[in-house]
Amino acid sequence: MTTSAATMSYARSTGQPRTLVLDGWVIGTVSALLLIGLVMVASASVGIAEKETGHALYYFQRQIVYVCLGLVAGLIGLAVPLRVWERYSPYLLLAAFLLLLLVLVPGIGARVNGSRRWLRLGVMNFQVSELARVLILTYVCSYAVRRADELRSTFRGFILPVGVLLAAAVLLLAEPDFGATTVLFATGLGVLFIAGARLHHVFIPAALGACGLGLLAVTSDYRLRRLVGFLDPWRDPFDSGFQLVQSLIAIGRGEWIGVGLGSSVQKLFYLPESHTDFIFAVLAEEFGFAGVLVVITLFALLVWRAMRISRDAAAASLPFQSYMAAAIGIWFGLQAFVNIGVNMGLLPTKGLTLPLLSYGGSSMLVTLGWVGVLLRINHEVSSAGRGGAVQREGRRT
Repeated sequence: MTTSAATMSYARSTGQPRTLVLDGWVIGTVSALLLIGLVMVASASVGIAEKETGHALYYFQRQIVYVCLGLVAGLIGLAVPLRVWERYSPYLLLAAFLLLLLVLVPGIGARVNGSRRWLRLGVMNFQVSELARVLILTYVCSYAVRRADELRSTFRGFILPVGVLLAAAVLLLAEPDFGATTVLFATGLGVLFIAGARLHHVFIPAALGACGLGLLAVTSDYRLRRLVGFLDPWRDPFDSGFQLVQSLIAIGRGEWIGVGLGSSVQKLFYLPESHTDFIFAVLAEEFGFAGVLVVITLFALLVWRAMRISRDAAAASLPFQSYMAAAIGIWFGLQAFVNIGVNMGLLPTKGLTLPLLSYGGSSMLVTLGWVGVLLRINHEVSSAGRGGAVQREGRRT
């Protein structure tokens, strides 16, 4: 296994030093995306921050705080062994459903823009679906290890974790949060497929899920207008298609190298959510195709590295670590794809952030926490490889 890594020492519970292996590819790509995100939040939010608070860098300063808190979450993810996640996965699943139920309780869950997705935690609103998805996927990965034979050989073994995903999807749709539902369900099915579920087993719930979401869309006037607006935003550019039209104008203005940092026009009260869900459009306007290519390449590198770590974990006979790394990689790729697709008019509008770039405390905390877990997996895979090499050397001597 070839690994770009930095090393540092830390103390085990026995007091003996070991070497902590940190993957350079993951750290490098995440650092680059964080820096780009901070710059873009500062640029994209300057107008709305000045209008709402009288302080142009208000959201930028809060984002720095969120990044710092996220780095603490990442250190926690790095410090906790994967066996702890695996052992307590049923309790984590229970906690996820409690969070999803709690946010629906009037007076506890905060309603913003017609959706009840947040819990008010003092200085910030925490979007529970961000954390709940992590906890649910952890259980799915644990199930894939514990019930591996049944998962690979019977439909019953496959449908049980799918039932968990469906139950979570019902609660997420009650908020409603269609974007989180789609990413969770697709990531869960991806993990089960990697774990050995048969392709025709995976196809059945995937097809039913797609039909169900389509039925939900056409049976609601509001959701149907959003869908029609996505297909032809220019039909109603001042109402249902307004946000997408402004996003497409921003992307079109960027051309090859952009109009320059801070020179976006669309962020000045034309493009709603310019520093959150549509920060990619502002980036495309200010840095053009060149900036877009850089960001997409960084996300592709991060997904590639997560899947490489997953493959190495499988080769080291660490199945839970392998499935967790795969879940992280699939989640990163899917959420980035959906957000970018929405900004470019390729997908219907969803309330999903662009990981590591969009403004938001919940997303930043959970995303960097997942990065810490990925780094921990890489360390455990490297430790297993070193241990195997030592054993083989001992046998030779």
